[in-house]
Amino acid sequence: MIVRILSEGQYRVDGDTLEEIKRLDDELMEALTLDDADRFHRLLNQVAELVRSGQALHAEHLTESDLILPAPDTTLEEAKRLFNDPA
Repeated sequence: MIVRILSEGQYRVDGDTLEEIKRLDDELMEALTLDDADRFHRLLNQVAELVRSGQALHAEHLTESDLILPAPDTTLEEAKRLFNDPA
């Protein structure tokens, strides 16, 4: 699976890593819902580190991403807008 971290680039991750990302994503959404900024940022950084553990793809080989992760410095309010924007 190809995952993009906004402002960084794309990575290829394996199935085990993807399963861990999915588990953490559920916790991320819970932190977002509960307005828990500290937990949100901790989890977002954990997910980003997991993605970075995959194979970095060269920018000249840009391909469609299966999953897009917000930039690690995304605020809680920015994330709420990203996840709640129907566009």
